Amino acid sequence: MTSQNATAGPSGDSAGQFAGRAAGPAAGHPRDGLPKLMLGALGVVYGDIGTSPLYALRETFTGHHPLPVDAPHVLGILSLVFWTMMSVVTFKYVALMLRADNRGEGGSIALQALLQRHAHGKWWGSLVVVIGILATSLFFGESIITPAISVLSAVEGLTVVEARLEQLVLPLAIGILIALFVIQARGTARVGALFGPITLLYFAVLAVLGALSIAANPAILLALSPHHAVRFFLTDGTLAFLALSSVVLAVTGAEALYADMGHFGRRPIRVSWMLIVLPALMLNYLGQGALLLERPEAIASPFFLLAPEETRLALVVLATMATVIASQAVISGAFSVTRQAVQLGYLPRLRILHTSERAEGQIYIPIVNWSLLFLVVLLALGFGSSSNLAAAYGISVTGTMLAGTIMLAILIIEVWKWKLWIAIPVIAWLFLVDAAYFTANLTKIPEGGWFPLLIGIIAFVMLTTWARGRQLMQKRMKEAAMPIDIFIKSAARTATRVPGTAVFMTSAASGVPPALLHNLKHNKVLHERIILLTVVIDEVPFVDEEDRIEVIDLGQNFFRMVLRYGFMQQPDVPAALRMVETCGPQIRMMDTSFFLARQTLLPSERPGMALWREKLFAWMLRNAESAMEFFRLPTNRVVELGSQVEI
Repeated sequence: MTSQNATAGPSGDSAGQFAGRAAGPAAGHPRDGLPKLMLGALGVVYGDIGTSPLYALRETFTGHHPLPVDAPHVLGILSLVFWTMMSVVTFKYVALMLRADNRGEGGSIALQALLQRHAHGKWWGSLVVVIGILATSLFFGESIITPAISVLSAVEGLTVVEARLEQLVLPLAIGILIALFVIQARGTARVGALFGPITLLYFAVLAVLGALSIAANPAILLALSPHHAVRFFLTDGTLAFLALSSVVLAVTGAEALYADMGHFGRRPIRVSWMLIVLPALMLNYLGQGALLLERPEAIASPFFLLAPEETRLALVVLATMATVIASQAVISGAFSVTRQAVQLGYLPRLRILHTSERAEGQIYIPIVNWSLLFLVVLLALGFGSSSNLAAAYGISVTGTMLAGTIMLAILIIEVWKWKLWIAIPVIAWLFLVDAAYFTANLTKIPEGGWFPLLIGIIAFVMLTTWARGRQLMQKRMKEAAMPIDIFIKSAARTATRVPGTAVFMTSAASGVPPALLHNLKHNKVLHERIILLTVVIDEVPFVDEEDRIEVIDLGQNFFRMVLRYGFMQQPDVPAALRMVETCGPQIRMMDTSFFLARQTLLPSERPGMALWREKLFAWMLRNAESAMEFFRLPTNRVVELGSQVEI
């Protein structure tokens, strides 16, 4: 399968998608000053990794593989945390992955599309597609756990303030989560303006609390030496390996640095990490470690116990706000990834609402929002606490990281053409780190890790089934299609022409659309001007307007038109048609009819897909959003004609 031929939908009423011309510079790239972009990045990019101190160190010592709270283990764990941040976040993501941009955009789907443009039939082309879909599938599993564990861990701080408040923790956390998902339909632009300043304050508090604790016990700074991590493995190898499953909680959200590159740019993300986020996080982790060396019993809640007693309630409020911001970023990311998957043909058309007239990226997808809410609340109720949820957290994160490393390795060798004596050691180190963390997290499967894995498997099956089903459907339709030149010669002589323009939406850039054949068969007429329209989603984020429209004159007032968009853009067919000047008089919506073909799938025993997958594809096809809304067609100018296709 390949995303090159993916579209918003499989049927003749949808957009076809073929790898097209390279687009110009990405539209909508950030142009604000560096300080403003850094502030924005703090709230969106670093929300998830910034809330990890609430639970990461605690879970490493009290989780499903507990450790003694003594100096060797505290120093060993903190050394692992620091060098994991340097290897995974600073080296892999900040230094390398941020260079792997697809016209300014990042993320698994953008990287997959970038590699596919360079595949050209090479052996790794199909591998990239599978790895990209796998990474996208695992992301959905992560999207469910992050809001639940983040908000729960913050609200649990109330028990440090007052133990009797424990019974309020779960209801309050669920109430916050429900409110967060309910407000998504209204857009987050206004609230989002507060994200950066609140997160900056949060990181400042992290740094100050950590620094004060370090000042009381400076010996904790010895943990920055890698020999403590090495000694931990040499003296207690099994426990050290198992501890990796909790240490990785300190870097969850690192992939957001790459995924959100298109929103803020490479430099603001890098500078924010090096000057603000990394120092604040490490000061806080080291501060927690210093507290544990002095008071091992503080492992019950080292984050909140760092603060003086009179300020802990304020810290709970600030931490809760930070976790809500982190959850918002994950939800918005889920919307964005879903839209990219729809555009690139891995999901059927979904209802996508724009919540801002100025910002193209401000979108809301109802089915994704309510599905996430249901699963997040189910998780919170089922697991009950952030500690229990931590047992389920990590598999999808480390799986996504490992998938990213595989695609990065292909990019380094096949596209960037690094010298092998440099490339092999770099790739080997990244594989060693990611594979170790992923393998360690597999031990969490019985304790809850099965849940995100199950979500990932379901998402993978649906993504691959839709992509494969579309390929088969388009193949069957192409087999039955009549050549357009023969049709024009025959129909132009015999059919009555009526005034107006008829636009026939078709996924194929060749042959006669089924809707055109059905219209002629039933209505016995052809419009004065016939446009066979294919909407192409290129494997680049944005396509410039000067490259948007391609028109071919087929003769007899028949035209084949291709509209090109990037996978970060929303197709708007009427707006594009108003720009057309090369197929006769200007196209007026009041004189134009849009004909869509809605296919009904007939599963069969023909080679292609297993029968159960054909039935799943048929169900997804029936529930796809109407092409009329997806392509923003005028509701009173659309005619749908049905047909049956057997695959």
